Amino acid sequence: LYTGIAAHVARRLAQHNGEKPGGARYTAGRRPVRLVYEARFASRSAALKEEARIKRLSRREKGELVTAYA
Repeated sequence: LYTGIAAHVARRLAQHNGEKPGGARYTAGRRPVRLVYEARFASRSAALKEEARIKRLSRREKGELVTAYA
């Protein structure tokens, strides 16, 4: 499960799927990447805090988050 932030989500998803240059190494061997959760935040700082919170979740908790939004 990959967690990240992006100003342009559609472009970043295309990068992760190899359609455009600039994807992460983590996702290169795990394609296709599928977006299951997206949220907008008032600031980059708030987005980074939410990203950090999600990354601290256990795999089970991340699975529950994915199930809730899929």
